[in-house]
Amino acid sequence: MSTVDPIRPFRISFVCSGNICRSPMGEVVLRSLAEQAGLGERFVVTSRGTHGYHVGDPADPRTLVALAECGYDGSAHRAAQVSPADIEQHDLLIALDRGHERRLRSLGADPRRLSLLTAFDPERPADPDVFDPYYSDQHSFDEVLAQVERSSAVLLDRLVARMEE
Repeated sequence: MSTVDPIRPFRISFVCSGNICRSPMGEVVLRSLAEQAGLGERFVVTSRGTHGYHVGDPADPRTLVALAECGYDGSAHRAAQVSPADIEQHDLLIALDRGHERRLRSLGADPRRLSLLTAFDPERPADPDVFDPYYSDQHSFDEVLAQVERSSAVLLDRLVARMEE
């Protein structure tokens, strides 16, 4: 993970397949956690998809429901595809599964600035991939959000610790 520069905001992007389910959850949750900690100005948090299936679309309605039920507002989200500029300009890319991680590496992502989200999950799941709830029910979206929340909390703690070094 990159060092946190004390002067400029640290740029983080969550990356999944279409940028309508998992990665928007990461973006909204981490941004909210940073704001609650009084650190919103220290982080620029975005999300992207490895594919352009849904570019310009809002998050999946089930994502929005899961977020809203936990007090988050994901209504402003619009899907975007990861670009070479994203890979170059972000300090940390958070892949939601190993396929996304491989794709980001094939696009030139620096392995030192790339991590799986589950690396921050305190429950240390046996499966390093965050489940894709797209073809599932609302309950699956709720479970994915819970994993994103607990992982994002640890991620923020680690970033804050690096800021204090």
